[in-house]
Amino acid sequence: MKNLQEATERICELKGSLIALDALLPSLLEALPPATHDILVRSFEAHAEAARTVILNTPISDHVLAAFERDIARTRAVLAGTEPPQGNLHPRQAVEAILNRPGIRGGYLV
Repeated sequence: MKNLQEATERICELKGSLIALDALLPSLLEALPPATHDILVRSFEAHAEAARTVILNTPISDHVLAAFERDIARTRAVLAGTEPPQGNLHPRQAVEAILNRPGIRGGYLV
């Protein structure tokens, strides 16, 4: 029972950290000079694609993939200055969207 309690506490800590980062991102964007916005968007897209490549070649759960794609979409919306898309994507839909990307075959980058 202790391991389950520790896991639950750690998950709660991670959620709290994520919420804090979610509060930080819009603040940072507002503080940046407008000229750096395009650089930030390009850098974010490059880093997101690199992370996607890594996780596609790693044995992780569909829930992690779905959360990754949902948060990438939400961050893109914040960067665009729009509201994030409403509703959650079913984990299976998010995984299928990743696996059906051009250059992906059988879950691996080709």
